[in-house]
Amino acid sequence: MMQYDVIIIGGGPAGLFTAIQCAMSGLQVALLEKNKSFGKKLLLTGAGKCNLTQDGDMGAFLHHYGTNSRFVKPCLYAFTNADFRKFLYNNNLSTVSVENGKVFPQSMRAIDVLNVFEKACRLNQVDMLTQTEVKHVSKDGELFVVNTERSTFYCRSLVISTGGVTFPQTGSTGDGHIFAKKFNHKIRSTKFALAPLAIKDFELSAFSGVSFENLAFTHWREGKKVGSYTGDVLITHRGLSGPGIMNHSRYMQKHDVINLNFLGGSAEDAKCRLIALFAAGGKKLVRSVIYELDLPKRLADFLLRSAGVQADLKCAELTKAVRTKLLILLSEYQMEIKSVGSAQTAMVTAGGVSLADVSPKTMESRKVENLYFVGEILDVDGDTGGYNIQVAVSMGYVAAAAIRKKPHEV
Repeated sequence: MMQYDVIIIGGGPAGLFTAIQCAMSGLQVALLEKNKSFGKKLLLTGAGKCNLTQDGDMGAFLHHYGTNSRFVKPCLYAFTNADFRKFLYNNNLSTVSVENGKVFPQSMRAIDVLNVFEKACRLNQVDMLTQTEVKHVSKDGELFVVNTERSTFYCRSLVISTGGVTFPQTGSTGDGHIFAKKFNHKIRSTKFALAPLAIKDFELSAFSGVSFENLAFTHWREGKKVGSYTGDVLITHRGLSGPGIMNHSRYMQKHDVINLNFLGGSAEDAKCRLIALFAAGGKKLVRSVIYELDLPKRLADFLLRSAGVQADLKCAELTKAVRTKLLILLSEYQMEIKSVGSAQTAMVTAGGVSLADVSPKTMESRKVENLYFVGEILDVDGDTGGYNIQVAVSMGYVAAAAIRKKPHEV
């Protein structure tokens, strides 16, 4: 009979860190991973450089988890960004803070972060079992029963950290949601988050690679404004990406409309400023006025052509109809969303195990004693910039702290 104090299903950052923290106190821990190796998705983060966390005050973190910031507050304050960096430093991995407060390993290699986790697991005698896919979970009295193709495991405390449904090639295929349902947990509908947008009948593909800093844009659904945002936006072959788009993609869906304001500020203010420039322009060419704006010249030419502005058109000759069309293109360039990411392009999953069923202070299920959920399997998704890895290890920390306080003799 293969019995442990703690079994953790899923070997990503949340699972690895939970295993380390549990084993450090002497608990017998098994970490089960269905892939041939651990941390496959971790190796992809930050384009392989691994954006671990953000620097600065933890209070600022709470604005980066959508509507679920209240849930993550206890774990983030229990194990902070400074604590995480200290853990890595104590394990011989230095970190650096770069632009926008992003924190990376000094080596800029995600594999070095994974090596720290794996080495700490081995030093603390975690049984690290790869190619061990869990097929079924149940509870028999005080013990959880974990069935795999190879064998059956038993434990007093069970931690599910199998991730969401993005990058399925890394093992995130929604297995944990099936296990959670078996224990009567509600699963909030999953969707792709930190995702690029594909745009219907996209007209700007020729400008793929053009980016804008702090671009203002609005989000609409069925004629009603959903939100107004500002952020860095990147034009791609199929649509829009960049942190400004990806951080808000959790709120977006097919057929929603995005209006880009290339002029900054509110659309109405932008229109008023441009009308004033045209009024003062007189014999000045309309295109010359537009060229003086902070726009890539090729894009400016495209917008001028789209509005029907001839090359020799002077400001004094600008008709109201053409002026109105140009103002709309510049301050409310409208795009309909064709799709929000995919399993292969979205960085995280929104939705998952309902937070109402889990204690934010311990990550323990409110329905089943000694059952814990950590990481992306929960209905928590952070912005790009290290927020998701930080909350994963913070959840692992508080889960392990709660587990250590429980009796493990059966």
